[in-house]
Amino acid sequence: MADFFNTPGGIAIIILAQVLAVVAFVMISLLFLVYGDRKIWAAVQMRRGPNVVGVYGILQSVADALKYVVKEVVIPAGADRAVFILAPMTSFVLSLIAWAVIPFNDGWVLSDLNVAVLYVFAVSSLEVYGVIMGGWASNSKYPFLGSLRSAAQMISYEVSIGLIIIGVIISTGSMNFGSIVGAQDTGYGFFGWYWLPHFPMVFLFFISALAETNRPPFDLPEAESELVAGYQVEYSATMFLLFMAGEYIAIFLMCALTTLLFFGGWLSPIPGLPDGVLWMVGKMAFFFFIFAMVKAITPRYRYDQLMRLGWKVFLPFSLAWVVFVAFAAKFEWFWGIFARWSVGG
Repeated sequence: MADFFNTPGGIAIIILAQVLAVVAFVMISLLFLVYGDRKIWAAVQMRRGPNVVGVYGILQSVADALKYVVKEVVIPAGADRAVFILAPMTSFVLSLIAWAVIPFNDGWVLSDLNVAVLYVFAVSSLEVYGVIMGGWASNSKYPFLGSLRSAAQMISYEVSIGLIIIGVIISTGSMNFGSIVGAQDTGYGFFGWYWLPHFPMVFLFFISALAETNRPPFDLPEAESELVAGYQVEYSATMFLLFMAGEYIAIFLMCALTTLLFFGGWLSPIPGLPDGVLWMVGKMAFFFFIFAMVKAITPRYRYDQLMRLGWKVFLPFSLAWVVFVAFAAKFEWFWGIFARWSVGG
């Protein structure tokens, strides 16, 4: 049996099993993320939230998903059918394949690429095409306007996210997520992670992630009061479900990136306690809780405020930080906390 798994067929089965394991984790997590998002929002507004289907309403997400699946798919008469159908599939698939390089523990990764950061950034940049395709194919002014605004928003904040990640890459000397986490394993636990030397960038990265994933207070493309749900207005049933699932998967990916880049990934915050996948998943869940709280307590930005924040505040600040980190790493300022090449590179 062991010899079989060394053959091309056995290797293919192993890879398929690993892919299914990652997809299963993401999709099962998606059900709980939607449930948690609704419960947190309800608690802030002093409501009950989902509480009927299943114990404490925990199966409400499953019921909603089944409702979308069994509904009739309605395609507008003037829509481009092929592009209209491909748009939600593109958003969903691109948000899912980015997880191929996300490690959950030391060695627990589907594809351990040396350029994993570049891969994630490239895939996340392509997700805007699903939004543009959906808005254009609907053949309606509201979706088209919403898709253009969403594209401008996502492209604007991808620039600052990229510059912030460059600072972490300079400190580590590697674009591999395992190496980035390894560089944060200094023996000081929570205080050895990158959130401390890159402290200002943690906030910029988190806010940029909100804008990148169209989350409140930056959900202008989907604002009901302005655009009647933006690029999604003509979508229903399974295709709308794919758009929504892709958005939540992208949000969870940003939680994973925040954990890996700044908060030690699977490393224990207390020296002496064992590291492991539970720390990784727990940190991701915590950051999703912060995402949900921001949605519940912050008012929506105007579109001009959103773009001004991205181009006139975040862009110059993150660019200046890259220059600072480059000098700090080169000359090993601050006891070399910005230069961890011997560990991460």
